[in-house]
Amino acid sequence: MTLATSPAAVDKFSAAYESFVAESVSAPKWLKDMRQQAWDTFAELGLPTKRRGNELWKYTNLRPLAAADFEFSVGGSVTRNQIKASAPWDDVWNTLVVVDGKFNSELSNLHGTVGLNAGSLSEAISSGTGDVESQLASLAGHEEYAFTALSTAFVDDGAYIALDAGTKLEAPVQVVFVTSDAAVSRVSYPRLLVDSGDGSSIVLIETHVNLSESAQFSAPVVEMFAGDSSTIRHYRVQMENESSFHLGTTRIHQLGDTNFTSTTFAVGASIARNDIHTLLDAPGASCTLRGLYMTSGSQQQDQEISTTHAKPGCQSDQFYKGILSGKSHAVFSGKVIVMRDAQKSEASQKDLNLLLSRGVEIDAKPSLEIYADDVIAAHGATAGHVDRDTLFYLQSRGVDEEAAKAILVRGFAEEMLNEFKPQALNDFVERITDERIPVLLAESDSLGTT
Repeated sequence: MTLATSPAAVDKFSAAYESFVAESVSAPKWLKDMRQQAWDTFAELGLPTKRRGNELWKYTNLRPLAAADFEFSVGGSVTRNQIKASAPWDDVWNTLVVVDGKFNSELSNLHGTVGLNAGSLSEAISSGTGDVESQLASLAGHEEYAFTALSTAFVDDGAYIALDAGTKLEAPVQVVFVTSDAAVSRVSYPRLLVDSGDGSSIVLIETHVNLSESAQFSAPVVEMFAGDSSTIRHYRVQMENESSFHLGTTRIHQLGDTNFTSTTFAVGASIARNDIHTLLDAPGASCTLRGLYMTSGSQQQDQEISTTHAKPGCQSDQFYKGILSGKSHAVFSGKVIVMRDAQKSEASQKDLNLLLSRGVEIDAKPSLEIYADDVIAAHGATAGHVDRDTLFYLQSRGVDEEAAKAILVRGFAEEMLNEFKPQALNDFVERITDERIPVLLAESDSLGTT
């Protein structure tokens, strides 16, 4: 296997890794071995800047990331008021705050809820809590994927959430990953490990915000384990600044009769990727993956969505919407794999995109890979603009042109916004959407054309 980038691009991370290893002499042996194995994988893979013949990164130019320099282990200060101003917040929620990859107990808001173990991933590692040793990097870390390998090589802290069997939480649990305000460009590798016990239920909100105006690089990794008959309702909000890079990886392992639902809201970053894979690994497992992404200027948003039906009698649904303006670019790569033994599977995929400018680009690639013969499956993708007749209809009823355009864009997004059920979260994504629409329309030149 050859490097996708020059050795110099890997060397940028090498010095930080050597320093990190030297400072981590007290880490348990299993963790040191894991980090080294992951680093060896990354050093061999490099950054995936070569796009020809590379389906995973065919539509994404990562050369700006490879050319940038980032400091590691440079933290900044954050106040709770800053977090409340930039992220959804409700005092009723159990909220864990991770700043520049490090868990911050003072900024967190934990209520000591019975049946919930939530706190620092680093402390869970050092104390041998639960199944951390066997679970950490077991879903994301051993695969030959550059950014999970890089994140695992530097795995140190983040958030840890575990639910006892039968625990059904009424209030949501939120994890806020914050990049602090700093002039220097930095890289962080925040981590979240979730272990949902048999028969448990949780509403989990994962929020990524960036308080800095300079270019930052975040490579978060989330791993979730859903025990038998458990339910995880997951929301993901990504709000990096528009000069930064956000390459997120989420991996979910589902056992029998589990229900996993995830809805994403993404508006930030110069280049962002939401890479989520669910493994339906026992009969009766079901997952629903949905999301709304909005791009403007020269932004790029990637949705790398995949589900593997490994056992019979499972269901999956993928449904995403994009709103693109300016000269922005979006990618939807959806895949459903139905293994030979996964009979009586049901799967669907859909990606709808509203193009507000002639300069935008959408690459949609839904796909089905089916090895079983008793399967119900469908997939599709569309992209288009709002035509003149639709716009005229609103204007003929007394709505001025700009307001009519805003109503049409908002109406396209509404279906996904309604997915965000917790009131404080719904208020937040609706407010951000309403603030974002004028930015999208300012760069629009095709809304209301023929």
